Amino acid sequence: MIVKRLIPGQDLKRALEEIRDEKDLKSGVIICMVGSLDKAVLRMANGDNNIISGPLEIISATGTIATDGVHIHLAVSDSEGVVTGGHLMSGSQVHTTVELCILTSDKIFKREFDSETGYNELIIIDKQE
Repeated sequence: MIVKRLIPGQDLKRALEEIRDEKDLKSGVIICMVGSLDKAVLRMANGDNNIISGPLEIISATGTIATDGVHIHLAVSDSEGVVTGGHLMSGSQVHTTVELCILTSDKIFKREFDSETGYNELIIIDKQE
């Protein structure tokens, strides 16, 4: 398991990609993410980006880290407790801290374009193959 603390000003998505690259991570699953953001950039189900101004509390995060991409869904709450969720995009900046726990796997996760969905989708490879 990888446990890491992110500091103010870091881009959350970029930081996850940097952890993957520094650790030569072949697969990872977000099992815990708590902290706060100055702003969140989330892609909604209709494909539009929603920029939420903070400070924001991370309420929930889940997703996978692959050799060539990260797929994270994030829910944040504003100062009134209103919760917004979506697909994490670049530009979501850490406010005070983000604490991460990433579980590694003996599989290799890759992302490949799927013409049916229009997105890069998860491919799981056994290391024995």
